[in-house]
Amino acid sequence: MVRTHGSGVFALEQLARVGKNTCFEPGVLIFHPENVEIGDEVYVGHYTILKAYYKNRMAIGSRTWIGQQCFFHSAGGITIGARVGVGPGVKILTSKHRFPEDPEAPIMDGEIATAPVVLEDGCDIGVGAVIMPGVEIGRGAQVGAGAVVTRNVPARAIVAGVPARLLGHR
Repeated sequence: MVRTHGSGVFALEQLARVGKNTCFEPGVLIFHPENVEIGDEVYVGHYTILKAYYKNRMAIGSRTWIGQQCFFHSAGGITIGARVGVGPGVKILTSKHRFPEDPEAPIMDGEIATAPVVLEDGCDIGVGAVIMPGVEIGRGAQVGAGAVVTRNVPARAIVAGVPARLLGHR
C-alpha cells in the first residue's frame, strides 16, 4: 500500500476561511485546506501549491497577489499580511532536517525542525526567491529576484543575493 498526502484538489468550503473575490487559477493545489485562511481579493496563480500541514496555520491577508508556480510549505506556520506581492516561483519553507547524530546517516534521517515565516503587510517578494524557516520580512520590504533569505528583513529594507544581504532602504 502506498501512502499519500492526498491530491491537493480542494473545494472552497473545505478552507478554514476564504474571502470575497478570491481567485484560484487552474492547477492550484491546497493540502490540508482546513488549516488555510485566505482574505478578500487574493489572487493565487496557476500551478501554485499551498502545502498546509496537519497542525499550524497558513494565513494569507487580503489583496495579496501570489504568482504562478509558487510553493508554500507551512509545517511551522505561515502568516502573510495584506497587499503582499509574491512573484512567480517563490518558495516559502518552514521546516528543515537537522543533522543526525550519526554522521554516516542520511540527512533525511535527522529530526525535522519547524519555524514560522511571516511576511508583513505591503512587502514584495521577487521572482524565484526562497524564504527559509523562521524568517520575518518586515512591512514594505523588497526581496530581490532569486534571493535566498535566511535572516529577518527589517521594514522597508531592500535585500538581494544568495544569501540575501541588505542593499538599502526604500
